Amino acid sequence: MKHARKTVGLLFGGCSAEHDVSRMSAANILRALDPAKYDIVPIGIARNGRWRLGNSAAPGSKSLEIPQDAPEVALLPGHDGELAVLGEEPRRLRLDVAVPVLHGPNGEDGTVQGLLELANLAYVGSGVMGSAACMDKDVAKRLLRDGGLPVVPFLSMTRRTRMSYEAATGMLGTSDLFVKPANMGSSVGVSPARSAATFEAACDLAFRHDAKILVERSVSGAREIECSILEGASGELRASPLGEIAPAKSHGFYSYAAKYEDAAGADLLIPADLDPALADRIRELALEAFRVLGCEGLARVDFFVDPADPDGIYVNEINTLPGFTAISMYPKLWEAAGLSQRELMDVLIGHALARQDGRRAPKPA
Repeated sequence: MKHARKTVGLLFGGCSAEHDVSRMSAANILRALDPAKYDIVPIGIARNGRWRLGNSAAPGSKSLEIPQDAPEVALLPGHDGELAVLGEEPRRLRLDVAVPVLHGPNGEDGTVQGLLELANLAYVGSGVMGSAACMDKDVAKRLLRDGGLPVVPFLSMTRRTRMSYEAATGMLGTSDLFVKPANMGSSVGVSPARSAATFEAACDLAFRHDAKILVERSVSGAREIECSILEGASGELRASPLGEIAPAKSHGFYSYAAKYEDAAGADLLIPADLDPALADRIRELALEAFRVLGCEGLARVDFFVDPADPDGIYVNEINTLPGFTAISMYPKLWEAAGLSQRELMDVLIGHALARQDGRRAPKPA
C-alpha cells in the first residue's frame, strides 16, 4: 500500500553554542530524507531566536544556511502543526512531523519539545522530560546513580557554591579532574584540570557557558565507547554495535576542535575492539540508561571504560539529539549495523508519527 507523502519541518540552527554543529547535522539529514516520501520545509532558527523559512546553502554544502531575507515563521499552538508564514504575503503551511536538529540549550533541553507539544505536532526524539533530564548532566547523573547505573564520581557547582581546587580534589579523591558546563554538548567549554591554576581557568571557561558546572574525577587512560539506541514505531528498542573514539594525542581528549575542526583530531573505530561479554554488558547498560532517563526515539549513550579495572564501566552522558554530521558516530554506528541513513530517518519519523497517533487516540472510558 502506498503511503501518503509527509511534510517534514526540518528545524536547524538555534540559540546555543552548538548552532554551527546543528547546521552541519541538518545538511546531512536533508540529504538522507527520501524526496520520494517527504516534502521538506527547512526552518532556520537564527542565533537571536528568530525562525525563518528556507535554506540558502548551495546543494551539497557542508552546512545549511539561514536566509536573512526569508520570511519569519511561527508555530501556532493548538493548530495541529500549522505554521504561520509572516511578512507581506502571509500564508499557512501544515507540517506532519518536525525533525528538531537542534543541539544544546534551547533545542535539546525540552524547550522546543514543549513548543512542539503545544502545537500538537509530531516530532522526532525524546519528549520534554527526557530531553530536559539528559541535557542537565548533573540531573542525569543523579538519576542514573539512583537507578543503580555506574557513573564517575562528580560534584556540581554554581557561582555561589564555587569551591577551590583543594576542596574539589578532597571530595573526589583525585587531583586529576575534568570540568564542564552542566547544560552543553559537543565538548563546548570542557577542559581538564590538574592544578589549582588550571582548575580556576577551567571553571571560568565552563561558567561562560552555563550557570551550573560539573566537576568529575578523570578516569586515567579511559577508553571512550559509544552506543546508539533506536526506538521503532511499536516501542521496540535496539542497541547498535559499539564504536570507540580515539582522540589524537595532540588534543588529549575529544574536544570540540577534535570533533569538528581537525580532520585528524580523532579516529572513530567501528566496531570497537572489545571482549564480546564486555560489549554485551555495555549495550545492556545503554538500553537501561535510555529507559531510566525517559528517552524516546533515539539517543547516543557515551561510556568510559577503564582498561585497568575489569568492572570499570561508567555511563558518561546521554545525547538525545546526537550529532548527525558526515563524521558523527550515531548514524555511522547504524550504518555498521546495516541501516542506511535514509532508512534510519524513516524509522525515526515512523516512531514520531506513531507516538503522536497514540496521543490522539481516544482513551477508554
